[in-house]
Amino acid sequence: MNSKTLAVAASAVVALSAGAAFAQQPAAAPAAAAPAVSHGPAVPGLCILSVQGAIGGSTVGKYVDTRMQQIVQQVNAELNGERTAIENEGKTLEGQRATLDRTTLEQRASALQVRANALQRKAQQREREVSATEQKAVGRVGQEMEPLIRQVYQQRQCSVLLNRDAVVIASPAADITPGVVTALNAKITQFAFDRERLDAQPQAAAAATPAPATRR
Repeated sequence: MNSKTLAVAASAVVALSAGAAFAQQPAAAPAAAAPAVSHGPAVPGLCILSVQGAIGGSTVGKYVDTRMQQIVQQVNAELNGERTAIENEGKTLEGQRATLDRTTLEQRASALQVRANALQRKAQQREREVSATEQKAVGRVGQEMEPLIRQVYQQRQCSVLLNRDAVVIASPAADITPGVVTALNAKITQFAFDRERLDAQPQAAAAATPAPATRR
């Protein structure tokens, strides 16, 4: 036989090497320090807040970040283990090309392709699960923080609250982000969460759906 069937399986394995696991991205280079700016007098009642900065600077936000890294590492370990097994079997099959009959070679190559495709689908699903997990965890932090924003807003006697990330330059005196971080740290520092299991949801929904009534 020609090498078409085996090559297809091998190409799928190579693709998995690039996309099955969540690659660790290199850290971005630190931004250059902004030049010092002299601010005018604070505008009474005008406040700014960075929601992202408050979450990232809080203890619970850092906990969520650390926990998400752990979850990604667990996913990578799962996918990389299966990927390595498929790669090794592909190498073994390639080495046995000269000794196997055409039918056996095609069958084993086809089975290898099926496994590679299944792993690719699993990797895509795990990516969706990790994304859903992060959104849910950050949403929980946002829910905990929402009443604190109103609390600090009133304590600082704000009349207008602007998104700090959308403001070019503003006086630190108008920034209530540190106050929100302090309040959030006093309220919650961590909470337990695991990776969302999206593959179990359809089965759970089907089990919860009552069976249609039958006419007697």
